[in-house]
Amino acid sequence: MSYPRVVAVACDKAHNIVKPVQEKITLITGLGVEGDAHFGKTVQHRHDKKKNPEAPNLRQVHLIQSELFDEVAELGMVVKPGQMGENITTRGIDVLRLSRGTQLHIGEAIIEVTGLRNPCKYLNQIVPDLMKACIGKWEDGTVLPKTGIMGIVINGGDIRPGDAINITVPDAPYERLNPV
Repeated sequence: MSYPRVVAVACDKAHNIVKPVQEKITLITGLGVEGDAHFGKTVQHRHDKKKNPEAPNLRQVHLIQSELFDEVAELGMVVKPGQMGENITTRGIDVLRLSRGTQLHIGEAIIEVTGLRNPCKYLNQIVPDLMKACIGKWEDGTVLPKTGIMGIVINGGDIRPGDAINITVPDAPYERLNPV
């Protein structure tokens, strides 16, 4: 299979770094992954909620490229789907290079990309030095967190491993992703 696809889906009602892999997840328009700790119209990330609890939730869905797992495996680090807190593990998409506003169509569900996910120190609880391994550089030398992307749910639906991912790129200009 070389087409962009879903490798795994995960969800956890508690704010744990590791999310258990599921047979399917259900996305709800404007809210996120049903039953997930980050589900809601306003920000649910614990750190961000303390700063501004009324801010819109731009982190409803976390997607990460399984190619990152391949990359860290070359450093002797074993990471599996769900372990880095993602809801959707992808294959065949360079998610970090998507433009802000890109829409990912997975079955009936549509996720609009809002930005990059910043890595946190809790990654080192999964594998020592994992956080450091997840920091790269853009071509211009600025820091590139490689821990996936965040998005909002434009249209709800069920998502399962093996589902195809179709990409709709927004009109120009390309807008490089920044952490949200």
